[in-house]
Amino acid sequence: MTATSTPPSTPSTSKAYADLKAPTTVRRLLTQPTTGPLVALLLACAFFSMSTDQFLTGGNFSLIVQQVMVVGTLAIGQTLIILTAGIDLSCGAVMAFGSIMIAKMAAEGSLPPLAAIALGLVVCGGFGLLNGALVQKIPLPPFIVTLGMLNVAFALTHIYSEEQTVTNLPGPLTALGQTFPLGNTDITYGSLVTIALFLLLAYALSSTSWGRHVYALGNSPEAARLNGIRTSRLTIGVYTVAGLLYGIAALLLISRTGVGDPQAGQTDNLDSITAVVLGGTSLFGGRGSVLGTFIGVLIVGVFRNGLQLMGVASIYQTLITGVLVILAVTVDQISRKKAR
Repeated sequence: MTATSTPPSTPSTSKAYADLKAPTTVRRLLTQPTTGPLVALLLACAFFSMSTDQFLTGGNFSLIVQQVMVVGTLAIGQTLIILTAGIDLSCGAVMAFGSIMIAKMAAEGSLPPLAAIALGLVVCGGFGLLNGALVQKIPLPPFIVTLGMLNVAFALTHIYSEEQTVTNLPGPLTALGQTFPLGNTDITYGSLVTIALFLLLAYALSSTSWGRHVYALGNSPEAARLNGIRTSRLTIGVYTVAGLLYGIAALLLISRTGVGDPQAGQTDNLDSITAVVLGGTSLFGGRGSVLGTFIGVLIVGVFRNGLQLMGVASIYQTLITGVLVILAVTVDQISRKKAR
């Protein structure tokens, strides 16, 4: 009785086996965190295109971008913080305070418009710096710190504004709300600013050492520290950059509404978190992208715009957004368990 021997592997068979094990392009695309949100966005666009003739027009898409540019800019800063496994509940209130400061100082002539804008950016960045310092140096949980800062910024907004809407703003404050024609569609300069910010931060996160350190910090702060990353300085820097982005959002808010409104931004903190989660960024840190957040912002904008065109009441828009958030977090949890 002779034993059967296994034929020796040849270079060609080894290569074929390796090719079977190697992930295909399609498989890599399917495992990307942004793939699911992108599919959801395309399906939503297809549905609303069939449901209403007004949806699939250049003017309507321009309107969607205008409607989400403020929350989108807030969501960029929120993404940076969530990537470090933090969260910022104060972003909308900080933006509102920055907008009231800029508008009131410029309208009353206390400062030239450009100086008022610069001061507003610095103040919003200061809120971010303080948030980061409290989170890192004491340390305190980001949820508690930013919840407290939300109340501080909210109170300061109403104290400083004296509950009055600021009107008669000088031209430089509303310049980003002006439009220019692109074909048959009017585009606002503010929309271009928001898109440019998304591109800039996407590049910073994907192609710089700073971005790699942000992901490392979110994955494991201790491992990042042992690898020579100055985690304390990095955390404070992330919160400060986020604060500056809230200042830019304040200017975009003024340019869109044409006034300084003390009631603005009251739910924008939740809307920004919604956009980040829908874009595939993990609330546990270390996983996600600014590109995904951009898709998440558009999902929120498309759903609200499409449902409004269909005549659906706003309360149902909120209901559907809530369901989408729960689904997105559920998918994130499942994918994390499978990755272990």
